[in-house]
Parts: sequence; C-alpha cells; structure tokens
Amino acid sequence: MLELEQITVRFGPLTVLDHFSLSVPQGSTTGIMGPSGSGKTTLLRVMMGLQRPDEGRILGFTGRRSAVFQENRLCDNLSVRANLRLTAPHAGDTLLEETLSALGLDGQLHQPVRLLSGGMQRRIALARALLADFTLLFLDEPFTGLDDAARDRSIALLRRRAEGKTVFLVTHSADTVQILADQVVTLRQC
Repeated sequence: MLELEQITVRFGPLTVLDHFSLSVPQGSTTGIMGPSGSGKTTLLRVMMGLQRPDEGRILGFTGRRSAVFQENRLCDNLSVRANLRLTAPHAGDTLLEETLSALGLDGQLHQPVRLLSGGMQRRIALARALLADFTLLFLDEPFTGLDDAARDRSIALLRRRAEGKTVFLVTHSADTVQILADQVVTLRQC
C-alpha cells in the first residue's frame, strides 16, 4: 500500500494541498482529476520526491520511478534513439522500433527530435517513460496534443507496459480515466 497522510503544500500564502490523504494499492492505476490550479501536478511532484510537503507523511513510495511531465523534456539536439536510450540504455533497436511502431512512429528512430511535430514528440516522451525499468509511473497529461488515433495507440501501449505496475495519471479527460484508472481522486482548489 502506498500512502499519503495529511499532506499540506504551501507556496507562500497560497495553500495548494491542504491535509490531503490517499491510500493506493500497489499495482493499481489512480486517476487524478481536478480543475487547473487544484494541485494535481504538485501532488505528483510530492509523490515523485521532487517537492517536499510542508506537512504530512509519504509511505511506501519506494521503487524505480518513471514519468511523463507536462513538458516533453526531450533533448532536441539528439535523435529519437538517443532520447529513448536515456531511460533504456540496454534496449536494442528492435525493441525501440517495436515501441515506436506501436505509437505510429515507424521509421523515426534516427530522426533528430527537433524535426518532429509536437504530437510526435509527446509520443517519444511517453515511449521514453514506458521503456524505463519502473515500478512506479507518474503521468502528467500524457496524451496532450495527440489526435484520437495517436491517443488510442498510446493508451494501448501504456496498458501493456504498465500492467501490474503502480500508475498515477493526471488528466482532464474523464474518458481517459474511465479507460485506465482503477480509482479516481478529484482535487478541489483550497
């Protein structure tokens, strides 16, 4: 069980999370929804260990982490292959090509990332996260900028690669949460 107990995060006078608690079974997918500014990304950052809460305890969040952030955080001057190898250094080209093909990105392995469209870059960011050897996966709006076909392909790959792993998915899409999440948490502004 992964647990957040009475987590409070403040930025100056602004309280973003106020005594928030959550228990999550390992191996489940938790959808996190709420209006903009309700603390969804802050909550992910706390769970990833990138943000310290002002109050509260975090229990059980051990293991190998992987993430898709709101920004793609790709290295524009590197090829797709080099970007994917940042999280999967031992992955062979066959696995990389299969992953790209599953996302509708056939033949892009050696392309410089800077030459790809925004939607293609988003799928590369997702592929990079899914190729990592993770037990905990944090996804912050992972399907932003994707058309329906690319979104569907991405969801299918996510389901395969994250099976049995613990996933936290921030999204504004009720459809996506309905498809992927075992439980849903809705944040409200403090």
